Amino acid sequence: MPASHLRGRAAALLASPAPWAIALAAFVLQLPLALNPGYYSHDELQWADYATLGQSFAWFDLSPFQYRPLTFNLWMWLSRHLFETPQAFHSVLVAWGAANVAGVFAIGRRLGIDARTAGVAALVFALSPYAVVAHGWVGTIADLAWLSCTLATAWVALRVPNLALVAVGAALFTAIGLLAKEAALSIPVLGAVAWVFTRERRWAAAAIGAGVAAAAYLALRMGTMLDSAGLPTLYEAKVGNVFVRWCEYQLFTPMVRVIEAHLTLGIKSKYLMLSALLWTAWIAALWRANHKLCMFSIVAGGAALGPVLLLGAATNHYAYAFAAVQALCGAAAWTRTARWGRTTIATYALLTILHGIVVMGVVFEVGRVQAVFSPALADLLRTRPTDAPPLRLRPDDDAKPWMFIRLTHEIAAYRGVPIGNRVRLVEHAEPADYRIARDGRLIRATD
Repeated sequence: MPASHLRGRAAALLASPAPWAIALAAFVLQLPLALNPGYYSHDELQWADYATLGQSFAWFDLSPFQYRPLTFNLWMWLSRHLFETPQAFHSVLVAWGAANVAGVFAIGRRLGIDARTAGVAALVFALSPYAVVAHGWVGTIADLAWLSCTLATAWVALRVPNLALVAVGAALFTAIGLLAKEAALSIPVLGAVAWVFTRERRWAAAAIGAGVAAAAYLALRMGTMLDSAGLPTLYEAKVGNVFVRWCEYQLFTPMVRVIEAHLTLGIKSKYLMLSALLWTAWIAALWRANHKLCMFSIVAGGAALGPVLLLGAATNHYAYAFAAVQALCGAAAWTRTARWGRTTIATYALLTILHGIVVMGVVFEVGRVQAVFSPALADLLRTRPTDAPPLRLRPDDDAKPWMFIRLTHEIAAYRGVPIGNRVRLVEHAEPADYRIARDGRLIRATD
C-alpha cells in the first residue's frame, strides 16, 4: 500500500476516530495498569484465597448487605484463573475499561459531538483519577459492570426508535447492573434527568423501563440495604453526608497530588481554595456555552453519583460514572463556549489527566511492592510454627506503612500459607523480627 495512502487513512482516522481506535488508544495509554506485576489492596488477596476454597455466591439469596452475585462470581472465576498472572488479570480489566471508554465516545457521537472532540473527551475520562482506579484495581469490577450497563442503556435510547424496546432494554440492563452493584439505581435517575432536560420521549421510556427494574429491586432489598448495623461506618447511609460527599467529588478532580478522594477536604486551605476556583471556572465555561448544559452537568453528575453520596467516605471509583458525565458535558461545551471557556476546559482536562497519571503511578507502585512483599511474607511464614508469636515487621523510614497495612489486612492465606494474625506491623521504636524495605523486601532486623 502506498505510503501516501497510509498517511491519508491515518489522517482520516485522527480526524474521525472509530470506537475501536478509541478503545485501543485508551488501552495503550493505560499500559502501566495492564502491566502491573502485583495488586493494589487487601481485597484482591482475600478473594484469591476465597477462590482457592471454591466459594461461590448464591444468585437468589437476597439477605447479604452487598448483594452482588454477578460481580462476586465473576471476580471469583477470574481469580481462580488469573490471580497468579497479575498482568493478564489486569489486562482483562483494562480492556473492559477501554471498552467503556469507547462507549463514552459512541454516546458522545450520538449526542452530536464531533468525532475529534468526543474522542479527546473519552480519553480524558480514561485518564481521570476515577477511571484509573476503576481500571487498575481488581476490586472495582462492580463499577466497570454497572457503567457498562448505563452506557448500554443510553446507546439503546439513542439508537432504537421503538419506545417499548427502549424501555425493555433499559429494564434489562438496569437489572444486570443491579446484580453487579447497588449504584446501578442511578440508571433510572440519569434517564429521568435526561428526559427533564430534553423532553425527548426516548429518555422517558428509558427512565420508566429502568425505574421498573429499580423499583422491583428496592421492593426486595430496601430493608437489608438500610440495615448497616455492624458494618464499617463507610456503609452507614446518612442524608447529612450528601453535601459533603458532593463537594469532595467536585473538588477532587483538579487536585493533582491528592491520591484518594476521601482526603480532599483534609488538605491545606489554600489548595482547597484553588480547587474551588478551578471548579467555578469550569462551571462558568459550561454556563457560557449553554445554561441548560451547565445545569445538566451539575444535576446529571449528582445523579451519576447517586447512592454513594449517602455513604460515610468518598472513594475514587465511586465517581466512575460521574467522570463520564463530566467528560461528555465538557466536550459538548467545547465548540459553544468563548475562547476563555475553551482555555478553562482544556486546563481542567489537563489537570484531570495529570491527576490520573499520578494516581496511576501510585497504583503501579503498590502493585510492584506487593509482588515482592506478599511472596516474601508467605515464604517466612511457611516454615514458622503456627503457634509461634506473631512475626513483627517494621517498615523502614523510606517505606510507606499504609501500603503494608493494606497488604496484611485480614488476609487469611496467601498462596496456601496461613497469614491471619500471624504477622504484626510495629512502630519505629518497637523491636522487630524483620524490616520492610521500600520495595517490599523483608530484611532480618539487627535490633
